[in-house]
Amino acid sequence: MKRILAIGGSRGIGLEAVRQGLEQGFTVRVFARSAEAIPLSGPSLEKRTGNALDGDDVAAALNGVDAVLLTLGVRPGPEMLVGPVRLFSAATRVVVSAMEGAGVKRLICVTGIGAGNSRSALGCFASVPFQIFLAPVYDDKGTQEHLIRRSTLDWVIARPVILTNGPKTGRYNVLVRPGEWRNGIISRADVADFLLRQVDDDTYLGTAPVLRSSLRSLVFGAAR
Repeated sequence: MKRILAIGGSRGIGLEAVRQGLEQGFTVRVFARSAEAIPLSGPSLEKRTGNALDGDDVAAALNGVDAVLLTLGVRPGPEMLVGPVRLFSAATRVVVSAMEGAGVKRLICVTGIGAGNSRSALGCFASVPFQIFLAPVYDDKGTQEHLIRRSTLDWVIARPVILTNGPKTGRYNVLVRPGEWRNGIISRADVADFLLRQVDDDTYLGTAPVLRSSLRSLVFGAAR
């Protein structure tokens, strides 16, 4: 079974991907500033404390891995409203350079609907609060996507819609064509499921699909 490096795997989608990866038999190395604090353990799990903005830290973490999951996030704060946010692009520059130098080819990255050319898919209802509260974050995620696209890596960019803490259902749409993109909800567990599938599957290489639950009852329930 392959060895994966989860950068930003201490919470959210990243932590869920670590959990599922261990259940599926992957060897997982978690790389985060708070890696030692994650509530998981086992012989197939390595916790490595480090900074994704430090090239030496990232290069060392890449040793022996087959694929990288890049699932960085930012905590709520003033910079989300007024910017600038630079974490995503700065860390991606470091990670891409280190991966190219180490010969690790497979990069699976999470951004979100609203990044890059998917912003127009938000719709009128969501676009105003998005512009008020999230624009600086997603501007930087757009830059992050650009850096990945111009790299020499074998990459997949996942763009989930509104995230929930629901269970893994395996019932979600992977929407590659822009004409299909639309907002909705999806659980972090289902996003993690998609990420792990990309470790060995070449179907979505070089694409940035929007991920959205296909369970109509969940979508309607969220709207009530």
